[in-house]
This record gives sequence, structure tokens and C-alpha cells, in this order.
Amino acid sequence: MLKKHTKQEQAFIQKVRQTAGKAINQYQMIEADDKVMVAVSGGKDSLALLEILSNRRKGLPIDYELHAAHIITEDVPYQIDVDWLQSFCTELNVTLHLVTTRANLETAGKKKPCFACSRNRRKELFKLTHSLGIKTLAFGHHLDDAVETLVMNMAQHANISSIPASLNMFENKLKVIRPLTLLTNEEMKNYATLQGFQSLKRECPYEDHTIRLKARRIIDQMTSINPKARINIFNSMKKIDFEYLP
Repeated sequence: MLKKHTKQEQAFIQKVRQTAGKAINQYQMIEADDKVMVAVSGGKDSLALLEILSNRRKGLPIDYELHAAHIITEDVPYQIDVDWLQSFCTELNVTLHLVTTRANLETAGKKKPCFACSRNRRKELFKLTHSLGIKTLAFGHHLDDAVETLVMNMAQHANISSIPASLNMFENKLKVIRPLTLLTNEEMKNYATLQGFQSLKRECPYEDHTIRLKARRIIDQMTSINPKARINIFNSMKKIDFEYLP
């Protein structure tokens, strides 16, 4: 996994790590002696997040405990290289938890398989953190995910909402955090490439990216008009001028 980098590449890696650290500090995501569970899907973002959070502990005057969780859904054709993931976690000094479950797609009714599976995985993650006494759950969503979700919710649900950087749930018994929230998809792709992270997962045939892909194309069109459009849309969520709304 170790590979030599040029000075320029080293500077980029450091920048990504510092940006994640900035988000953690800005939104007060992790404190001393916290127990943090990282949801690992097997994609590049969750692998990078786990590595960044592990590496970050080396340069801090405080320490926090890191765990990783991967949900294995038996009735969904979605697989990852579990042996590689275990080795990866051992190298990072992270405890890996594997949970086997079923999405019960045959009883999902009119709900799409992807929705039912995703909801079930979240449920299992919540149960696991609760059983282990872990109060912080980290997801690998980045800035592009937040912007796309905003556009989707506006178009589909007439609602201005997205995925928050930090969110307290279940009467403050669990805090959901997203340390990559200030980083773009392009930055995470480059980081994963430089670090040699490859997606461990085999694409699920039920996975439906149709609506998100359309939202992404809209954002790409806006970016062709203004290169800063993606960042501006993200920042606009913190600058809503209610006086000038209908």
C-alpha cells in the first residue's frame, strides 16, 4: 500500500487531510476520547475517510478510538473483498465489525430495492453503534454529494435540504458526522488514486443512480457557466436570504 509520491503529490495529500481536519474542527465532530464508527461501504470515499481519520490521530495531542463497520446483505448481490478490508483495518489499527443481515426485498412492497437495502444498512449501523456504546458515526459523503442532494430535494420534494456535516440523532444519543464535507469528488478521486485505494465493491444491479446522475449533469452545466458554481451552491446553503424569498 505504501508508495512514493512527488513533492506535489505529497502537498496534495496533506491538503486533503488538512481540509478534512478543518471540517472536523469547524463542526466539532470529534473530541478527545471519542469512539468513532466509520461506515465502510467498500468504495473509495469510505476507505479514504477511514485512512484520513486514522492518520490524523498521529499529529494530535488528543486520541480517539476508531472502529469500522461493513454491512453484508445476504439477499443483495453486492460484495466486497472482506480479507483485504480486514488487512487494511489492521494496518490502520482500526477494529473492523462485520454485520450480516437481509434486506428482505420481497417484502419491500412498492419501495425500490436500493431504498430498502440502504434503509436496512442504516438500521444495522445504528444498532451496532448503540450495542457498542459508540456515539459518533462517520460517513464518507463529500461536497458533491451534498450539492447533488440539495438539487434533488429541491426538484423532487420542493424542499431546501441536504446532508448535514454533523447531525445529532435519537435525542443526542448518536452524532452522525461527514468529515469529507468540504472536499469535492474530484479531490477524493485523486486522493484515492495516489494512495492506491481501489473500490472493493462489485456494483449492485439494483443500484439506481438515475435521479442523482441527472442532478449531477445540471450541476455540471452550471459549472460550465461559472467554474465556482459547485462551491457556490454548497456555500449558498449557509447564506439563505429569507427577506428575498417568496
